[in-house]
Amino acid sequence: WLDLSTGINPVPYAVGEVSPGSWQSLPDRAATDDLIDAARSFWSVPEGAVIVQAPGASAIIARLPYMTPQGGRAHVPGPTYNEHEAALVASGRWTVSADDPDADLRIHVHPNNPDGRFADPMAFRRADLIVIDESFCDVCPAKSLVKHASRPGVIILKSFGKFWGLAGLRLGFAIGHPDTLLAPDGRRNLAELLGPWPVPGPALAVGARALRDVDWAAKTRLRLASDAIRLDALLSAAGAEVVGGTDLFRLYDVPSASEWRERLARHQIWSRIFPYSQSWLRLGLPAPDRWQQIEEALA
Repeated sequence: WLDLSTGINPVPYAVGEVSPGSWQSLPDRAATDDLIDAARSFWSVPEGAVIVQAPGASAIIARLPYMTPQGGRAHVPGPTYNEHEAALVASGRWTVSADDPDADLRIHVHPNNPDGRFADPMAFRRADLIVIDESFCDVCPAKSLVKHASRPGVIILKSFGKFWGLAGLRLGFAIGHPDTLLAPDGRRNLAELLGPWPVPGPALAVGARALRDVDWAAKTRLRLASDAIRLDALLSAAGAEVVGGTDLFRLYDVPSASEWRERLARHQIWSRIFPYSQSWLRLGLPAPDRWQQIEEALA
């Protein structure tokens, strides 16, 4: 099977050797600081912001509903990544709306999943807490809103698994003002919510190494952009219309998304469709040696 239902880089970063000590000992402060320094440099994090590492962005999303002393009204414009609303609802502390200009909490996926649209920075003037999920923004770093991370009440989320193709490493980051992420009272301390040693030693080592490999990142962006164009050409020739996406996943409009998914599945290709649309089909990018499988399925 060729799984194109995700938006994960199909050519992952080569992790290389990991020292035995990273496996045998609890993560130490030096390894953590090394990762944070690499992240600060790679994302050009402003001086007034701090970085909290976590076992994946999803671990942060699950704890965001508890970052304030009490809940309230949350604005999550959709359609978007459904785990944000799911975490808020599961907490029992928030009521969620897709259109609430006066909400206490605003969450924007930037670029959005699945349509790739970008958030409006001017909208961030409202709400007590603003979360900007940049899990897919490493393919377009110029669009990043990390410069806003030094403003109190703003949290930028970063996911390591998508762009570097290492989802199994479980590594994510929250970037924000110290009063927002680390306040001892008022807002809940995100680091405390995550508990001690949230990121294992091997993930600290591999993450720091990858974040410093800027040449790999630059070459990967070029390859992903080229592959996204190639996939669009194949789907367009087969009758699909490109309606959005990023260089890690593409979104198409087709006459019947369920029929297209079945058609691809007959060729052992798995795709993503959505309960709120009968015509949207999302595809990730294939590995270099799997293009023929897609071409034959669409022939």
